[in-house]
Amino acid sequence: MIDNIKRYLMLMKYSGRLMAGKRFWIIIFLPLIWPVLRALFIGIGWSETKFNPADAHMLISLPLSIVAMGLGLRIIAGEIDSRTLEIAYTVPGGCHRVWLAKIATCFCLLFASELLLVLFTMVFLVSVSIGAFYGALQAAMFYLVMGMGLSAFFRSEITGAMATIVFFALGLMASSVRISPFFNPLALSPSEKAQAVTYAIQNRIFFIIFIVAITLLTFLRVERREKMLRD
Repeated sequence: MIDNIKRYLMLMKYSGRLMAGKRFWIIIFLPLIWPVLRALFIGIGWSETKFNPADAHMLISLPLSIVAMGLGLRIIAGEIDSRTLEIAYTVPGGCHRVWLAKIATCFCLLFASELLLVLFTMVFLVSVSIGAFYGALQAAMFYLVMGMGLSAFFRSEITGAMATIVFFALGLMASSVRISPFFNPLALSPSEKAQAVTYAIQNRIFFIIFIVAITLLTFLRVERREKMLRD
C-alpha cells in the first residue's frame, strides 16, 4: 500500500515536470500576483477600492482559473506537440493513467495555490468564506478539464487555448448567472438572496457533473490512438 502511494507520488512529480519543467512548483505562487498587485495599488493610493466578502470569490477564482487553464492545455496537447504521445500508449493499464496522474498533480498545485491566495486575501484584503473557497476551486477545475478537452479535440495547444479563452470570457460575462463557473451567490441582488443557497447548490452539482463528463469524453477521444497519432 505504502509502496503504491510512493510510486504514484513519484508519477505525479514526473507529470509536473512534463507539464511545467523541473521547477513546476513555482506555479503555486503565480496566482498570488493578482491579489498582491491589488493590495499594492491600494497601499500606494492608486486605488481606493474597498473589498467586501462578496468580492473574495473573484479575487481568488480569476487568477486560479487562468493558471488552471494553462495547465489543462498541457495535459494532453503538450504530449502531442512534443511528439511523445505515442509513449503514453505504452503505459501498462492504459494511457488514461498518465492523464489521471497529471490531473491529480494539477489539482494538488491548484489547491496549494488557493490556500496561499486565501491566506493572503484574508490578511491584506477581505475575509473569505468556505463557499468562496470551494467555488473558486471548482471554477479552476472546470477550466482545467475544459482546456484539456479542447486542446485534445483540436490536437493543438494554441487552438485549444483560443477555444478555451472563448469559454473563459463567456463565463466572466455571465458570472451572475447560475450556469457560469464564476457564479457567486454572495453577489446576488437583495431580491434573490432568499434563493442563494438553492442557486449555489444547483451550480455546484451542475459543474461537478460537467467536469466529470468532459473528463470522460476527453479520455474516450484520446483512446482513439490512430486518430490522435495521425499527422
